[in-house]
Amino acid sequence: MPPRNPIGHQSRLHRLAAAAATAAIVAAAPAEARVTRIVIDSVAPLAGQAIPYEQIRGRAFGELDPNDPHNSIVTDIKLGADADGKVRYETSFNLVKPVEMNRASGFLWHDVPNRGGAGTLVVEERELGDVGLRSGWQADNAGNTGIPANRAAGTNHWVAAPIAKVDGLAVTGKVFARIVNQGGAASQPLMVQANPVPYLPATLDTARATLKTHTRETVDGVVTEGPGIAPGDWAFAKCDAGNPFPGTPIDNNPANAPGNLPVHICLRNGFDPKLLYQVVYPAHNAYILGVGMAAFRDVGAFFRYETADDFGTRNPVAGFVKGTAVRGVSQSGNMVRQFIFMGLNQDERNRKVYDGAWPIIAGRRVAANSRWAQPDGVLELYQQGSEGPQWWVDWPDPVRKQPTGSIFSRCDTNDTCPKVIEHFGSAEVYALKLTPEWIGTAGDADIPLPRNVRRYYVPSSHHGGGAGGFTHMPAASAGPSCPGNNFGRGTLAANPVPHTEITNVLRLAMRDWVLNGTPPPPSRWPTLAAKTLVDANRKAMGFPSGVPGIPDSIFLPENFAFPVFDYDWGPQFNHAEASGVPTNVPPSIKKVIPMKVPKVDADGNEIGGVPTVLVMAPLGTYLGFNVTAGGFHRGQVCNYVGGYVPFARTRAERIASGDPRLSLEERYGSHEGYVAAARAAAEKAAAEGFLLPADRDRLIRQASESAVLR
Repeated sequence: MPPRNPIGHQSRLHRLAAAAATAAIVAAAPAEARVTRIVIDSVAPLAGQAIPYEQIRGRAFGELDPNDPHNSIVTDIKLGADADGKVRYETSFNLVKPVEMNRASGFLWHDVPNRGGAGTLVVEERELGDVGLRSGWQADNAGNTGIPANRAAGTNHWVAAPIAKVDGLAVTGKVFARIVNQGGAASQPLMVQANPVPYLPATLDTARATLKTHTRETVDGVVTEGPGIAPGDWAFAKCDAGNPFPGTPIDNNPANAPGNLPVHICLRNGFDPKLLYQVVYPAHNAYILGVGMAAFRDVGAFFRYETADDFGTRNPVAGFVKGTAVRGVSQSGNMVRQFIFMGLNQDERNRKVYDGAWPIIAGRRVAANSRWAQPDGVLELYQQGSEGPQWWVDWPDPVRKQPTGSIFSRCDTNDTCPKVIEHFGSAEVYALKLTPEWIGTAGDADIPLPRNVRRYYVPSSHHGGGAGGFTHMPAASAGPSCPGNNFGRGTLAANPVPHTEITNVLRLAMRDWVLNGTPPPPSRWPTLAAKTLVDANRKAMGFPSGVPGIPDSIFLPENFAFPVFDYDWGPQFNHAEASGVPTNVPPSIKKVIPMKVPKVDADGNEIGGVPTVLVMAPLGTYLGFNVTAGGFHRGQVCNYVGGYVPFARTRAERIASGDPRLSLEERYGSHEGYVAAARAAAEKAAAEGFLLPADRDRLIRQASESAVLR
């Protein structure tokens, strides 16, 4: 069993590194790296608010000193320097604030865009007078960086960061990409999630690349290879029935990137939908992704602390910010965790950038500080994101033989760690490899939380939560789409358990914790000690047999909870830091680290976590997983999408279908009986601090107005 290190204890390795960095900071001349200029492109009113608001769109220009210890953690940063030794960037920002700043609350939310997406403060935050800031961080996304029309229209957030060069020439290296569930003669784009693989081929000579096929891949990483494709039978080209193989060669000039993305692959004999295609090719245009992370830090520090830029343009919220929090959802929540791990919550003048941090449905660190990384990845096979410590206190990693460390290892040394609230649903457990954050890679002890972290788990819920409501039988549909790179669809109905109510609670809790020092509710999540976190199999979970639509085969290791893979990315990659240069592409799998999952009750609903009305007064079994309906991944867990299996309405219906779960009538008797159960659940959740009064009353009213057992 790993030693229970005292909370806040630093490993000798991290203490020595941090001491050296601090000494270098003190000895160095004052760093000039910062936002040097902001340009305001537009100011527009936001209608319909109790407090008049306006939206300011603009760009920030900044510079980084590669030798400053605050920046030297960025992989390849010295390879992006201009002639004077500085690294420069340009990034978008969007500031939402009260028109009359004397009506502002003093609280600033800095939201991390998810894959460049736009967004603004929700209505409740504007009613409080909060300030909202959103700015770019992801330097590789084609929609963000390279399309002038997108910049002018402000439709995406972006960072213009340099690419890595040696002696004026772009570095090259191996990149891989995958095509799945596609068929026909037309060429196919290389995508990661919904965005293009951002790296162009260094050559169109397919003899310098490899294209393989897989006939099967299991969840636990066993690959069955199919036939290889000879270099002469495919091309980096666009083609279709009217423009057959070899098609039109793509433009791979990095000067035109990324406007000429995505990269397309054309096959002489077309694509077979039964196969997965995996290409490895030499690439150039390696964005220095960590520059985008540092740019996000500098923008946050500018709007919090500075009065004006170097050219006299005034900070529109100067003097009005009393407290700040950085917030991200899913991919961008993983960015928040990586941001803190890299020590970026301390700016170049040694100031704390954010008082609070709220990574939402995010249980890992985004891949954003290694060469050729793909931050859009979602932990599908051979994607980075689980490397290094994912936990908040120093903890050993004996399985991967990595140093003791934590996400807080750097900020603990200089008192810049923020107050952290994190919340998850069960989809993060089954497909996004969450539980090592709770129990480490050895999986035999609960890792303690430090005093400045709160954790909340929403049991039996979908990624980001469902639509809510009290609908017993959902409308017939083809099943929800499985997120990822064309992963497929689920066989089960969408999971309706919402995150809306817990999000409303935590939004206020974060503000009160930062502004007033009021602690949030106690953490709630499944643990080994409470026996609510167990091995990922039906018997250990206590999952009932015979639930309609849930085949026994889904619980087999090759189909069920996605494990963490201990990859070997090669000797130039730092596996603890998830930085450096991967040279083994794709990587070999050294170890498979199995997941734990929450225990369930007799209905298959999870035990442990925060109270929610639908789970306490259920209309069916709510799942953090779904079953892929068809295609390459048929029969496996349907990538981070939840499912729902309603109860039978009557005992007779239940017996006819062989359903082991009690029917609605057997549970509640009547509509009034169900409303009473929902009311009791709502009152309990509110009494424990996990449901606001307005949400409590709304849910009780919705249950009363529902058609359940009418």
